[in-house]
Amino acid sequence: MVDNTSSELEAFRLRRQQELQQQLAQQAKQQADAEVESQAKAVEQNALDSAMRTILSPEARGRLTNVSLVDPSRAELLKKQLVNLHQESKISVPVSDEQLKRILANLSKSRRSASIRRI
Repeated sequence: MVDNTSSELEAFRLRRQQELQQQLAQQAKQQADAEVESQAKAVEQNALDSAMRTILSPEARGRLTNVSLVDPSRAELLKKQLVNLHQESKISVPVSDEQLKRILANLSKSRRSASIRRI
C-alpha cells in the first residue's frame, strides 16, 4: 500500500517536472523569438532613419519628426514611400520641405478618396 502510493507520487512528480521543463523551454523559445524580432525591427528602423538623413533636407526632417509625433503610423508610411520613390529615382535628393508637403498632401488625398455608396 505504501509502495503503491509512493510510486504514484513519484510518477506524478516526474510528470509535473516534465511539464514544467516543457513550459520553461517554450517560454525561452518565445522570449528568444521576441528578441530576434525586436532586433530586426531596430535594424529596419535604423536603416529608415539613415535613409531619411540622406533623402531629406534638415527642414523636411523636422517636418517628418512633427508628423511622427502626431501620427506615427502615417510617418512610417511616408518614410517607406520616400525610400521607394528614391530607389525608383522619382525624387531628387535632398527632398525639400515644400516637396515633402506635396507628398504628404498626396497621401492625404489618397486616404480621403474612399467613399461610401449606399445601394
